[in-house]
Amino acid sequence: MLIATDLVFSYPGQTEPYRFSLEAEAGEVTAVSGASGSGKSTLLDLLSGFLTPVYGSLTVYGEPLLHLPPETRPISLLLQADNLFDHLSAAENAVLGIPKGRDKAERTQLVAQALAEVGLGGMDEQITSTLSGGQKQRVALARTLLRARPVLLLDEPFSALDDTTRASVRDLVASLTKKHGWHTVLVSHHSDDIAALASRHYQIVEKKLERT
Repeated sequence: MLIATDLVFSYPGQTEPYRFSLEAEAGEVTAVSGASGSGKSTLLDLLSGFLTPVYGSLTVYGEPLLHLPPETRPISLLLQADNLFDHLSAAENAVLGIPKGRDKAERTQLVAQALAEVGLGGMDEQITSTLSGGQKQRVALARTLLRARPVLLLDEPFSALDDTTRASVRDLVASLTKKHGWHTVLVSHHSDDIAALASRHYQIVEKKLERT
């Protein structure tokens, strides 16, 4: 389980601090919603290590995370913007998720397997700029698969997609979360996404998380 307990953080000049506590189970999606400016991005930055709380704890499987820098936390972050390199192929983008130390043949095989798992089998060499928005998010998910980290943070990942593509990518996230036992935390203001995916739902109210 991913457990955040009383993460306290204030920006300079902020009189009332954020206080965040949540739990996310392996194999399930935990949703976080809130008004614009309520602190959803602040929460993700605290979990991923880009902000440091003045108090609190963060653990996954009982192991503390707050002392770890962002690059070594067992966390992947998928944004609305997929953060792919458009001039590279799908495989060249996905392979960036593989830790160092694997030989070329093994990397090639792992990438092909990951792309097939997200529904892009046979598209390894396709240049990313030619892919649709949904396909790009699938490449980003393939890269996440190859990172093999137990926590996935999603920041409005479906917002730029049309309704049909949105539903298919959303279903893929649900399937991958269950299959690989990810602790998936979805930040979204779309009630349809939350209803379709989330096993538990928190709402940020007055800088605190409330279970709904």
